[in-house]
Amino acid sequence: MAEKPVPIKSLKPGHFVMADGEPCRVVSITLSKPGKHGSTKARIECMGLFDNRRHYILKPSSADVMVPVIEKKKAQVISVSGSTAQLMDLTDYSVFEVEVPEELREKVKAGEEIEYWKIAGRVMLRP
Repeated sequence: MAEKPVPIKSLKPGHFVMADGEPCRVVSITLSKPGKHGSTKARIECMGLFDNRRHYILKPSSADVMVPVIEKKKAQVISVSGSTAQLMDLTDYSVFEVEVPEELREKVKAGEEIEYWKIAGRVMLRP
C-alpha cells in the first residue's frame, strides 16, 4: 500500500500529500468561508518532492486526501559515477541505482552510509 486517505482538516504545513499522482510537501492550507449553497473549501498548496513544481488541491474541507507512505531506510554507497550512485540497502542487501541531487554530490562518497526515502515506488536521497 503506497498511500492512505487522511482528512484534510488534520493536515498542516510540512505534511506530505499526493497531488496529481506526485508526492508533495504541503506549503500552505487556506480555508474559505461556507457560502450560501456550498460547504467550506480547502485550497492546499504543495511542492513536489521529485519535480519541484507547485501543485494545488481544491476540495471540500470535509473530504479526504491521499497521503504517501514513506519508508525511511539506510543504505551504503557502493560507487558513484557522474550524477548516479549505486546503493546497497542495509536491511535486505538489495542493490539499486539512484540519481544524486546537485546539493548532495559532495556528501555522497563510496563506502559512506546515507539515508534514503522510498515514496510511491521511487527513491529519494536525504541529507
